[in-house]
Amino acid sequence: MDAKRIQQLRPLLDKYLLQFNECFARSESAERLHNYVSGQLSDLPRKSIEPMADAANLPPRNLQQFLSLHHWDEGQMRDILQQIVAREHAHRLSVGILDETGFSKKGVKTPGVQRQWCGRAGKTDNCTITVHLGYAAGDFHCLLDGELFLPESWSSDRARCDQAGIPDTMAHRPKWRIGLELIERAVANGIRFEWMTCDEGYSQSPEFLFALDDRGQRYVVEIPKIFHGWLVKPSVLTKRRRFGPRTDRKFPRLKVKNPPLSTVENLLSYSPVLREIPWEKFHIKDTTKGAMVWQAKAVPFYLRRDELPTWPHWLIVARNIDDPDEVKYFLSNAPDGTPLEVLLHVAFSRWHVERCFEDEKSELGLGHFEVRNYRSLKRHLILTAVSHLFLAKVHQDWRGEKTRPDGVPTSHGQFRSGPIVVADGPSTRTSADSRGANHHGTTTTIRPRFTQPYQNTTTAAA
Repeated sequence: MDAKRIQQLRPLLDKYLLQFNECFARSESAERLHNYVSGQLSDLPRKSIEPMADAANLPPRNLQQFLSLHHWDEGQMRDILQQIVAREHAHRLSVGILDETGFSKKGVKTPGVQRQWCGRAGKTDNCTITVHLGYAAGDFHCLLDGELFLPESWSSDRARCDQAGIPDTMAHRPKWRIGLELIERAVANGIRFEWMTCDEGYSQSPEFLFALDDRGQRYVVEIPKIFHGWLVKPSVLTKRRRFGPRTDRKFPRLKVKNPPLSTVENLLSYSPVLREIPWEKFHIKDTTKGAMVWQAKAVPFYLRRDELPTWPHWLIVARNIDDPDEVKYFLSNAPDGTPLEVLLHVAFSRWHVERCFEDEKSELGLGHFEVRNYRSLKRHLILTAVSHLFLAKVHQDWRGEKTRPDGVPTSHGQFRSGPIVVADGPSTRTSADSRGANHHGTTTTIRPRFTQPYQNTTTAAA
């Protein structure tokens, strides 16, 4: 980046932050927004309040009060951010990503802090966990929202919650319920997710999957190897017998002589239906260590809901070419005929949100907060997302690349023109007819290679 472009950043930032002016009742608070975001975008080694205030020639209490006491609407700021993304970064292959991140903290005063698993530390640690919703569209990605995960020990101690400013209406919820709330808020602000993905920590609850099904949201989610279901649809009794000793049974219900529920791990090892489907090789993405290539296969899969089988979903099994012992299981509600390449593209899209966490923690000070009340933490999360969106926009605009990559199929299997590669092995897809019987159908052996998103940090350009 040359000096001329560096000089262009300040007017670009000023114009960008003007969009959030309506969140503030006083001009002083709007000025503090500039101070806070400028501090996060600076080259300070630590982006906590005191060094950012010193860099802006302000007393530290000014920024402390900006987070905790000033009257401004952080919820409206989040809504505006999401509306900007919906308006300027809509994409035909947009992917929403649910994930969480941890912040190691000392003491017991930080909202939600306790000893729990911290993914960043890779161990159980004294930390605070927040759940986030990310957005990926081609070479663009950002965080849309974030919320504190409140442990049960905090939820049951309302006096402790009061000291941290946690409202009485906020109680412990599983992370997948928080994720659903984040999705609903984003959709209400015009965000359209063509696909949704997450790790097995969210999808291990069938209620989460059924909630996405009911909303009409397509997804490809990783599931644990102990996830249960059927490869062959079990038979269901729908009519009550006129005569017989048992009159208290509910209908519809499963027949007694049906195959039992099986884990996906056992199905891969022992089911002839799945074993007979050949593995196919797919180029997932390019990394610093070379091309990432996995083998995969897909088969119809039935979940149990209200003691009855659901309509057929897709069970996708993928294994690493370089390490065949590394096997991942994915579940999707994609319509029949969706190319397997599309499902794998979505399934392996979680690196986007991990990249966002890394950028915000290493460059913007996401984990440098030193606050002891919930409002300050919530405001810090959205302010960091505002700073990151600015960097993502500058990075994309100055690179001058198209926001809609060619050669990427939609969820309906419709292809655009672009570079072509041929996958190894026969191209087969198992589908299920209306009676639940399995049969094999062929798809095209010509497979478009995905235009992979640019994987360098978004902060590098600015």
